Amino acid sequence: MPAPAQTRIIFRHIDEPGYTRDLACYLRHDGYAVLRQAVTRPPADLIEEVKKSGLRGRGGAGFPCGVKWGLVDRKSGKPIYLIVNADESEPGTFKDRAIIHQDPHQLIEGTMISCFANNVQQAYIYIRGEMPHGARILEQAIAEARAANFVGPNILGTGYSCELFVHRGAGAYICGEETGLIESLEGKRANPRIKPPYFPAVLGLYQCPTIVNNVETLCHVKYIAQHGGAAFSQIGTPGNTGTRIFCVSGHVQRPGYYEFPAGTITLGQLLYDVCGGPLPGRTFKAVIPGGSSAKILRFGERFKGKRKVGAALVDYDWGVEDVPMDFDSLGMIGTMGGSGGVIVMDDSVRMVDALANINAFYAHESCGQCTPCREGSLWMKRITTRMVHGTARPEDAALLQSVADQIPGRTICAFGEACSWPTQSFLAKFGDEFRQYPVTKQTPPPAGTPALV
Repeated sequence: MPAPAQTRIIFRHIDEPGYTRDLACYLRHDGYAVLRQAVTRPPADLIEEVKKSGLRGRGGAGFPCGVKWGLVDRKSGKPIYLIVNADESEPGTFKDRAIIHQDPHQLIEGTMISCFANNVQQAYIYIRGEMPHGARILEQAIAEARAANFVGPNILGTGYSCELFVHRGAGAYICGEETGLIESLEGKRANPRIKPPYFPAVLGLYQCPTIVNNVETLCHVKYIAQHGGAAFSQIGTPGNTGTRIFCVSGHVQRPGYYEFPAGTITLGQLLYDVCGGPLPGRTFKAVIPGGSSAKILRFGERFKGKRKVGAALVDYDWGVEDVPMDFDSLGMIGTMGGSGGVIVMDDSVRMVDALANINAFYAHESCGQCTPCREGSLWMKRITTRMVHGTARPEDAALLQSVADQIPGRTICAFGEACSWPTQSFLAKFGDEFRQYPVTKQTPPPAGTPALV
């Protein structure tokens, strides 16, 4: 069956000829019309529409947005803050950057609607340090919106006021974790907080109730405010509503970003029909479906079990190509949809080299607060570096497995899982390559390479 056509909601104007990111162009395309209408409605109605929509967070965890808003402590008497998570630090993910660079006012409008719904009077867009151009674009767009009375005091004459600021991070992966982001925004080292008690909805920024939402998530809020939660829930599949943006990179003929109703396209349709299949003369070997921390899938493996369709349990027997691209289906086969970063590897890739690259990244990005993560990520890097440099020991594959298995569940935040899942899944799916590596890879390390213990 061929792939369905794209349904571009958030990416409606992305890459459109003649569409510019300035306010004048945005207004010509009915920009801020939804905000004008939203600020005339009771805020509680907007929250209810988001709950009805079934919108799940697009930053990685897939937590229901309406539920997150419902957890906010509105009785404390403290101000409520909203933070836009534009850190986008998951390797393989570049959708939020496209929105910021090409349609920043869409993000600002979705953010201001969300602020009004939650009685937020001060909000921040936290953008990663490696996106300086994006930060400048947002600063200019906010200034335009403020001059037009869409941001700032007495918005559109309603008496509601809300300021929006851009805050640049220092380029740390851990700032994608919401409590680490909050610590950074407060001017401190980005060490994630212990939950409980520091759930952001109760004790977030400046120890006040705080909402942290992803860029893509807040853009969906604009659509929900305009068309209603019920209409949004009809897009996609039950439990996976709305559209999802997939960022496809690696060994395909047409890498890029694509937007489809969630769960309506399979991984095979995405890679073969939409992205043109493998490079000439190559075959697909593996794919990571949700950013580098998601567990890898090996082409040729099959998954069997039961899934809930409506009120019934239905048997499924899927190859990798058959898996629907939604949070629940990917979770059922042992991986996750994550941030939508689809990383494709063909038969030219040596999996030890690929994992060594991933492990080097996570060892560098650990905040160092928790011993299992700080030491474990570094050990995994050292072992795979030995393998790549041709100095592996026969016991290294087993040692790598042992280290990876001792990290998850022993750290303050989910970085422990994020750094260990790649190693666990690479070993589970391609273990022979690691066990044979001391024999098959004998290239000596470059001159001057320091010894790795």
